[in-house]
Amino acid sequence: MYPNLYFAFKDLFGIEWPFLKFLNSFGFFVALAFIAAAVVLTKELKRKGREGLLFPEEENIVVGEPASIAELLINFVIGFVLGFKVVGMLLNAGKVDDPQLYIFSGEGSWLFGILGGLAFAGLTWYEKNKKKLSPPEKRTIRIWPHDRVGQMTGLALVFGLVGAKLFDIFENWSDFLKKPSEYLFSPSGLTFYGGLICAAVAIIIYARRHKINVLHLTDAFAPALMLAYGVGRIGCQVAGDGDWGIVNTKPNPYKWLPDWMWSYTYPHNVNEVGVPIAGCEGKFCNQLPEAVYPTPFYEVVMALILFGLLWSLRKKVKVPGLIFAIYLFVNGMERFLIEKIRVNNTVNFMGLTVTQAEIIASCLMIAGVLLGVFLMNRYKKTALKQ
Repeated sequence: MYPNLYFAFKDLFGIEWPFLKFLNSFGFFVALAFIAAAVVLTKELKRKGREGLLFPEEENIVVGEPASIAELLINFVIGFVLGFKVVGMLLNAGKVDDPQLYIFSGEGSWLFGILGGLAFAGLTWYEKNKKKLSPPEKRTIRIWPHDRVGQMTGLALVFGLVGAKLFDIFENWSDFLKKPSEYLFSPSGLTFYGGLICAAVAIIIYARRHKINVLHLTDAFAPALMLAYGVGRIGCQVAGDGDWGIVNTKPNPYKWLPDWMWSYTYPHNVNEVGVPIAGCEGKFCNQLPEAVYPTPFYEVVMALILFGLLWSLRKKVKVPGLIFAIYLFVNGMERFLIEKIRVNNTVNFMGLTVTQAEIIASCLMIAGVLLGVFLMNRYKKTALKQ
């Protein structure tokens, strides 16, 4: 396992760069997941725009204005934080044992924080001043939905992380009460469905505000979300963040399948759970006492297969919203099946002992079927009237 990129580069390339300790493996793959989703989403929104399914929105803007005090202050703060923490981390990389504690501490480089803030504010002033007009002009521009992918990705990131953490706290309430501050700022413990639900609500509100057809937008999001899920689960597998399966001590029955794909002890896992590894010193020196199903790896495979399915159907399905309905069903089905061999906290629901994910997955499958039937019936009625 590679809890951060330092361990990955050391093991794979024999390179020891202390600053890589600050780059968490899970976070790295989450970032890749967002990038991959943004690329796929942009491509699909452009296609829908060319086919006349999505339309631009006209906005009135003022060009040629100088930088405002608010803009300068915001950019100064951004530059200060980056200089204070990022440069501070690089300068102290060899001395920091716990990057997470350092990030949320008051330590950093004040010199580079101030220099970074002045640099960001100065660049903002320079760029605005270079385009300054006398007097400023009002212009009308057309903004297509694919031009807003950056904003939608940002919303998905913020509300997704908040929702993922909140749902995880609800699922592990007793653990949260023991150490609330430590649990709240821990990079581990993120519930995918919490992130999906909160991000979806935020993006739908954003889409309605900017007059973007929600059904076509959700259709475009479906393959992107499935791809992002698969890439993100690579981070879970690589870091060993606790999303593994139940104990599996059965011998590997498939000779062509590597043993780690059948059962795995997750040595050097980022959660530091299990028993000590002989001869290992420092952080991340634990492994599970018994091998378990590597469920994150299974989810990577299933998610990529389902992404291929959704991507292949996107041009064939003509009913608006139906691709998203299919996504809801297959997403729920995938998660419901994996929960059967995955470690998770259980709750008592209507007399049944189930996990939070099983409840949500079942709701998603039902919602997918109901939405699909509703959309197809409405599409048929509309076609008959024409």
